[in-house]
Amino acid sequence: MLASLRLEWASRLEHFYLDAWHRLAGKRFEPNHAALVIVDDASLARHADTPLVFWTPLFAQAVETLRTAGARVVVLDFIFSGSPEQWLAKLGAGETAAVRQYDQPFRQMLNGGQVVLAGYLIGAGETEEDFILPSPDYLLSLPNQDLASHVGLANLTLDADSVVRHFRARFAIQPAMRAAGLPEYALASLAARQAGLAGLPEERARIVFAGPPGSFPTVSFATLLAPNAANRPEIQALRDKVVIVGAGYAGMNDVHPTPYSNTFGAADRMMSGPEIQANIVETLLAGRVVQPLPLPAVALAALLAAWACAYVLLRFGLGWGAGVFVLLAMLAAGAGYGAFLVDLDVPVAQMQLSLLPALLLAGVSKFTRAEREKRHLSALFSRYVSPGVLQALLAHPDMPGLGGRRREVTVLFSDIRDFTTLSERLEPEEVVELLNEYFERACAALLAEEATIDKFIGDAVMAEFGAPLDQPDHAERAVRAALKLHATAREFSSWVERRFAGRSLPRFAIGIGIHTGPAVVGNIGSHQRMEYTAVGDTVNTASRLEGMTKSVGCPILASAATVAALPRPEAFRLGRRHVLSVKGKQGEVEVVEVWPEGEGQPT
Repeated sequence: MLASLRLEWASRLEHFYLDAWHRLAGKRFEPNHAALVIVDDASLARHADTPLVFWTPLFAQAVETLRTAGARVVVLDFIFSGSPEQWLAKLGAGETAAVRQYDQPFRQMLNGGQVVLAGYLIGAGETEEDFILPSPDYLLSLPNQDLASHVGLANLTLDADSVVRHFRARFAIQPAMRAAGLPEYALASLAARQAGLAGLPEERARIVFAGPPGSFPTVSFATLLAPNAANRPEIQALRDKVVIVGAGYAGMNDVHPTPYSNTFGAADRMMSGPEIQANIVETLLAGRVVQPLPLPAVALAALLAAWACAYVLLRFGLGWGAGVFVLLAMLAAGAGYGAFLVDLDVPVAQMQLSLLPALLLAGVSKFTRAEREKRHLSALFSRYVSPGVLQALLAHPDMPGLGGRRREVTVLFSDIRDFTTLSERLEPEEVVELLNEYFERACAALLAEEATIDKFIGDAVMAEFGAPLDQPDHAERAVRAALKLHATAREFSSWVERRFAGRSLPRFAIGIGIHTGPAVVGNIGSHQRMEYTAVGDTVNTASRLEGMTKSVGCPILASAATVAALPRPEAFRLGRRHVLSVKGKQGEVEVVEVWPEGEGQPT
């Protein structure tokens, strides 16, 4: 998170949010300390024959009206770098009394105090050439000729994207220039000082805008020049306020991008320089200081949010993690907007960006853990299930956990008949050869129906259907697998006769028992040795049914529960029904004979 504090693009994202908050909030409060007097098109029209440079008597009259109305400070946001008297002299008007007295009202007005003139800094403040100042005629008229206390620098502070969001109370000029009495205070800050403000911010500070352009009380300059203007209600409303007199006519270039004009390309919402100055004065005199949220609080909130995001991703998956990321990002934005309304600065973008590393690391951890689990499951189940089932199992979004889980399955038991006799008449190595050859073929028949081969018990095979993946047709798969296994055994009997010819072996045959019911399926055992298997009465019953196939005289016995679970029982050759007593089980079990094609006579 701290690294993101230094990223320029993170700052730009913070600016985006800040600008959006301004536009969303609209007008935030009614200004009480500053107002505007604008030289508008109507004012120019009334004095169309008089160039602005010769308006100093009009400015003197306007300021006198404001003083009479009780304005605290008047800021002239114009740079009077040349005087009308100098222009008249250049035009050859001579040293007439009229020429010498043309600016007298303006100079007297300046000498009366409570007026701030505008200057401009065009360099680093190292030499006098770096300052654009009012005409010396006017500087000499200031009270005590104190230039630094009555001339403010009208420069605006721009952010990296050239938008005005902040201000500086004073500019860093060279000590020699300060000693020479040249201005260092910003125009609005100097006005606030003259209005009685004791302290100014030392560092760059946020402008607390009252609202979008047009939020300040505004009076036309022409109104100040009307007869008995000081008694007009709109002029009386300027009492005790800092009044900024500036330009607002068509074609002027003193307009600037602010948060209200920097979102979604809203260039039509540019704000005039005088209104920006008024916002700065209001910010200072109203004491509206934007306080940053303490860094420990930001770090704690970001840490908790990142932890929550990572936890959900690791616990519930990428989709949930991304959802929580979006939710937390929206909560941060909502908190940022709420804080903005009470002049508290919450770094929304930085908090949101702090979630990305957590999301990325958690995603990598989730991926690597998933890969480990897949490798573990692959090693665990590759011995039991078909490649198709294994791929489906690995791709399943909710892979089975280790440990027992109750589910409905169909269990198949198969045993080699007369295996004791076979074993007595063969060498041990030959018995192993026979079993390996048979189990290879038997497993292929079972896996063709996507069985889970549970275990080999001597000459017996145990398999289940419906676990670890759900198989809605598990009973049908088990019956089909039993028929394939029986056909495989018949074919294998020919191999036995050829391989062990002349050994007087009984004909190779198998018996198969099938039962459907609930069982606990999962990894069962100890930490030192675990085995994936199914346990329960369903398993025991299937084993007992396999043992009863010989006495019934049928190769395959399926319980009535299995037959009832078949969607199409007529697809199989079902024979007689029996009600049998099963060893170790209370009550009797109803079973049904299942016959391969061409064998037996179903009844």
